[in-house]
Amino acid sequence: MKKSSKVFAAAAAGALALTAAATVTANAGPGTAATAVPAADIQPVPGNVVQQNRISVGASAEAVSGALAKCQADKLPFVTVALVDRFGTVQALLRGDNAAEHTIEAAKQKAYTAAAFGTPTSELAKRINGNGPSIADLPGTLFLAGGVPLKVNGVSVAGIGVGGAPDGALDEACAVAGADAIIAAAAQ
Repeated sequence: MKKSSKVFAAAAAGALALTAAATVTANAGPGTAATAVPAADIQPVPGNVVQQNRISVGASAEAVSGALAKCQADKLPFVTVALVDRFGTVQALLRGDNAAEHTIEAAKQKAYTAAAFGTPTSELAKRINGNGPSIADLPGTLFLAGGVPLKVNGVSVAGIGVGGAPDGALDEACAVAGADAIIAAAAQ
């Protein structure tokens, strides 16, 4: 190893050590460990904690795989499928062969819109009219067909969205197939 490489490696290691020490100090907060205030232990009683249903990683994988399989069977291999929780956090994403970059964001936004509103995006798209500001202006949403909510006991907990087909109805058919894949897996 050349001397300049050794100096660089030593400098990088030193910077990493300083960064780690600063992170530990910042996370510890003011004071030392002996005088630090302990975290509050909130009791999980009604009114203090909200229980939340989520789609499992296995079911998420089944859904995006099922949706992409439907699109591939329909000769639409260039789509992206996303499953997000009701807050828009991606749980699973599967990009088909030759899917363009924009399909990733379209799938995520359709999934989030369906999850947030608890309604298929094809239905929501019908509600957009006029020239002024509307719900379609909300950040991270997309009011085009292709997003389907996933509900537990009637409450929206996630959404699956498909982007990239030449028609939103085709995207939606694939998203429905993804939701059906979760139902079919649970029935087995």
